[in-house]
Amino acid sequence: MLWMVLAFAASFFLGSIPHGLWVGRLVRGIDVREHGSKNLGATNVYRVLGPKWGLLVLFLDAGKGAAAVALSVLLAQTTDLAGTSWPGLIGMLGAFLGHMFTPLAGFRGGKGVATGAGAWAALVPMAFLIALSAWIFFFMLRRIVSLASIAAAIVLPFAVAATIPPPVLGEPLFWLSVVTCGFVVWRHRGNMSRLIRGEEKALALKGSKSGGAESGEGTR
Repeated sequence: MLWMVLAFAASFFLGSIPHGLWVGRLVRGIDVREHGSKNLGATNVYRVLGPKWGLLVLFLDAGKGAAAVALSVLLAQTTDLAGTSWPGLIGMLGAFLGHMFTPLAGFRGGKGVATGAGAWAALVPMAFLIALSAWIFFFMLRRIVSLASIAAAIVLPFAVAATIPPPVLGEPLFWLSVVTCGFVVWRHRGNMSRLIRGEEKALALKGSKSGGAESGEGTR
């Protein structure tokens, strides 16, 4: 259907907005991909530019995920799929892929955690809160963002399964949560290698304004 193509394209465009890249250039005149973990996500921006800019990118990236879901649902209002999970699914997937493979930054995007979180907050709020609780628990335990993000991604399918009506295996949202988990874990494969070797760095909560002070880790 035409609306599906439009919804996916619009969501992909929203997701592809490289907030981390643009904030780095506006604030410091630098490409954050050349500093720290060389990632466009909020964690690397936090380390390279400081906490307020990292948090700004975090909220902007989460916001574009939620906005993509809302836009897709709006475009589906007059279709037969209005009221189903399909419009939100299309919006989430578009924004998620757009963020990770943005053509506006040479297809070198972030790892999808913040954008995915914003989209899931709009799709299944209760499942999002469960996954967020897992993120908070593991972050407080070790202060390693990548570990917390991987844990939240793994918890997400179980959280979705526990909060959507049965049959779970027949619900596209469940399978989208599995895809989300798979992509996030895959994008963190380098972080997992460092975790296994005990080389992944904890996040300094006061932030760092010197690129590379804690360059071992990157997410979002």
